[in-house]
Amino acid sequence: MGRDPIRSKGLVLVVEDEPLVRMFAVAFVEDAGFDVLEAADANQAVAILETRTDIRIVFTDIDMPGSIDGMKLARAVRDRWPPIEIIIVSGQRRPVGSELPTRAVFFPKPYDVDAVTAELDRMAASF
Repeated sequence: MGRDPIRSKGLVLVVEDEPLVRMFAVAFVEDAGFDVLEAADANQAVAILETRTDIRIVFTDIDMPGSIDGMKLARAVRDRWPPIEIIIVSGQRRPVGSELPTRAVFFPKPYDVDAVTAELDRMAASF
């Protein structure tokens, strides 16, 4: 979170178990003008969400190890923190609209950085 908070578009929590993929996601989200927190799995993400009130967007992969995958995390975010926007990505699954929580947006991997950035900006405009 090295950005000037006055210039930041908001705080994004990136949840991705693959370290290199997480680094890539963090870099492009920061390049898009957002501050970023990282979590290596959904359990870590929930722990962060429970201690922070400034997270505006959760960007999560679906397939992660542990008891909670990205879809369960997204549903938990929608239930417990309804104002938070959600972006879900996966290279393995392509959920249908009815599987996605309300207002969640899905992008297949490899995702188009420009399309994801445009969605981040659209979501940030609603804060």
